Amino acid sequence: MRLLYCGDIVGRPGRAVVAQHLPDLRRDLSLDLVVVCGENAAHGFGITQKICEFLYDLGVDVITTGNHVWDQREIIKYISQDPRLLRPLNYIEGTPGRGCGVFETSSGQKVLVAQVICRLFMKEVDDPFHSLTKCFQEYGLGFDIDAAIIDIHGEATSEKAALAHWCDGKASLAVGSHSHVPTADARILGNGTAFQSDAGMCGVYDSVIGMKKEIAIRRFTSPDTPGLLEPAKGEPTLCGVYVETDDKTGLTLEVRPIRVGGDLIQTEPD
Repeated sequence: MRLLYCGDIVGRPGRAVVAQHLPDLRRDLSLDLVVVCGENAAHGFGITQKICEFLYDLGVDVITTGNHVWDQREIIKYISQDPRLLRPLNYIEGTPGRGCGVFETSSGQKVLVAQVICRLFMKEVDDPFHSLTKCFQEYGLGFDIDAAIIDIHGEATSEKAALAHWCDGKASLAVGSHSHVPTADARILGNGTAFQSDAGMCGVYDSVIGMKKEIAIRRFTSPDTPGLLEPAKGEPTLCGVYVETDDKTGLTLEVRPIRVGGDLIQTEPD
């Protein structure tokens, strides 16, 4: 199976670069399932129903979110009605929406998609290791499901790596989101799970993690100066991670980073 995960979409430029490149990627790579992180898609803060529908029309199958999931208040009601829009699995019990789901490809294969949010430097949440353990007890790779993508949303590379090793052998791909910078450590772990600490963002890299650099610098140098962050303007880059899995085991045979458009050095699978 061929799967693609695209990192955090930041504002209008992020949506535009996904619209520009995803249909071609889906066709050229013969992708079976596409997952994107959409938590910054609405002007950098949260996501809306309209944006979800826009992404689905482009060929996105599942949208994950993160700590900004509730920034657009309308999503609180909508998320419970849309099984393809996920929030972190380890939010406290009773939180609207779902943290995981099993999604069927056009060929009938079943793919688990789940997201956990880390705890280091983040708001208080339940234990992501425990939440993933419960998830894997319900969905066994190579038995109940044919593949699994785990979105690990967090600040600390160490925590993301620890969670990825926790997933090793139980998921096809464990990939980091939230940091907005693509890391150079894409690899297959010892038991067959692909890992990259952060997929990067779909947004403008002539910025501070997708936001206008002038505003971000001012907030660092003069913390008392008012001013909301805004998505940067310019040529955006689509960043993601591609994996090809073994149809029998669900484990990964190949992993490749993807960077298309904008300022970063370009790379795509052959």
